[in-house]
Amino acid sequence: MAHKKSAGTTKNGRDSNPKYLGIKVTPGATATVGQVLVRQRGTDVLPGKNVGIGKDHTLFALKDGSITLAYKRKIHFDNKVVKKKILHVI
Repeated sequence: MAHKKSAGTTKNGRDSNPKYLGIKVTPGATATVGQVLVRQRGTDVLPGKNVGIGKDHTLFALKDGSITLAYKRKIHFDNKVVKKKILHVI
């Protein structure tokens, strides 16, 4: 026989692990070959000169240099003009 009353269950007792997304090297800083610049879900920041993109949309440096952030007007899939961020290594 139980000596304590059961507390019952809860529906919101779960949490996911952090994914550590975001910009890892700020514009103006220097980067080395292979260094991760941005971890992201989708292409919020597009790759520019000397920047590669991984299968999970991670941006990384292809050459040594300093990081610059530029903006470009692009036509979106629904014919809206959007301003996209582009990361370059110069």
